[in-house]
Amino acid sequence: MKTYVPKQGEIERKWYVVDASGKTLGRLASDIARVLRGKHKPMYTPNADVGDFVIVTNAGKIAVTGAKMADKMYYRHSGYPGGLKEVNLESVLRRNPERAIEEAVKGMLPHNKLGAAMLSKLKVYPGPAHPHEAQRPHNLSEAFPGGQPTGVQYGNEG
Repeated sequence: MKTYVPKQGEIERKWYVVDASGKTLGRLASDIARVLRGKHKPMYTPNADVGDFVIVTNAGKIAVTGAKMADKMYYRHSGYPGGLKEVNLESVLRRNPERAIEEAVKGMLPHNKLGAAMLSKLKVYPGPAHPHEAQRPHNLSEAFPGGQPTGVQYGNEG
């Protein structure tokens, strides 16, 4: 029996939407990364981008456990001596709420050109509105017909 390798023209991409309000950041990010990689599909191939698009709304209303709002830090460096900048999660959610979800998902994808291509299919918006209604997105729970791997409920299930 030969191994099936999907060709670029055979890949069927769907659009999924998820409301992030009240969802735990890490659990939501792992489900999003799973859909972006295409691991929810039977044609999953680790060296190909077979994943779907994901739209995240209400990114500013994400939940975290414990004292992560004050303790979780995001770092960046300007490239100059002493140029290390650090910002906590609370400040990130106040200034740029999309960044928290994008950074969490980025860390769960491959760290190469393939991961960058997968990350480009993630669309994050701070409020409830998004400009992708023409793509007729489905609820993210439809990507996991046997139930969500992390137990997070999406949509109107509960």
